[in-house]
Amino acid sequence: MATSSSSTTPPLGKYLASTDKKTRDKAIKNLSLFFSDSSQNAITKADMTKLWKGIFYCFWMSDKPLVQQALASELAEITLTITSTPVALNFLRGFWETTVREWNGIDRLRIDKYYMLVRRFVNSAFRLLIREEWESSVCEEYNNILVTVGGPLCPTDIRVPSGLAYHLADIYVEELDNALSESSTPDCTLLPAPLGTVLTPFLALAAQTTTNTTYKRIQSALLDPLLTALSSTLRGGEEPSRKRMRFSDDSSPYPTLISNACLEDPTAEGKVDGAVLRKRVLRKVFDIASQPETRDYSRRRMYKLWKEDAAEDEDDSERD
Repeated sequence: MATSSSSTTPPLGKYLASTDKKTRDKAIKNLSLFFSDSSQNAITKADMTKLWKGIFYCFWMSDKPLVQQALASELAEITLTITSTPVALNFLRGFWETTVREWNGIDRLRIDKYYMLVRRFVNSAFRLLIREEWESSVCEEYNNILVTVGGPLCPTDIRVPSGLAYHLADIYVEELDNALSESSTPDCTLLPAPLGTVLTPFLALAAQTTTNTTYKRIQSALLDPLLTALSSTLRGGEEPSRKRMRFSDDSSPYPTLISNACLEDPTAEGKVDGAVLRKRVLRKVFDIASQPETRDYSRRRMYKLWKEDAAEDEDDSERD
């Protein structure tokens, strides 16, 4: 059965999950047309859930690396064709809730392509936030999608696969840097990325996770490399101490981000020097560690991270 060519209704999930590639391709085209029409792209939560189940298995059916890469990019780009920000956020919510729900059913032969799909959607979500000029309400809503029940970084939802949270920790800051690079043009000056806001879901998960391994992964894969990168701007560009360089041989793995970031308010703060921003990020770590809902294990580790930085600053001052 052929899919409808009209953009007034989204293609049904059964067409997206068809075993026939031509049917799936046409359904994806209709999906893009539907969401690009600002007068027609509102969709209920129930319909979004059904739609995303179809999209998920549309990607499941894709084979051959080039086909998978093209489809992953095409699906993620739909986020940016949606002119209504609330609808775009609902589309992202549908993606994350479906991914969390279906993740444990992905076999080892397909897991790599879903890692790629997640990476593409992380990137497109950041480009959406950049397009919205890091509007605080939009950032807050997206963070809520990530940390509430059904989201991939929810600390209290036992259904969230640890492998998904680990993958996000591995790629999150890298994709933020990539999104900033991709969005930057000679004719457009981007507002600084609010790094503290971006990190909030991970800090909440690190504080409240019941799994020590999850905390360790967030610190080793996300916090340590980021803090090391911020260290590279100490004292007007001087090399950081050897102790600070223990996590990475590359002093600036996120060059675009480090040169254009702040803590929370891009308009009020403007670009913040990396060394100053590093201290503010660590202060945020300290503040979250102090919250009553933070687990004792995580509190000790977060305090230790903050104290080590203070000790390193004292060592650097003595050498000066």
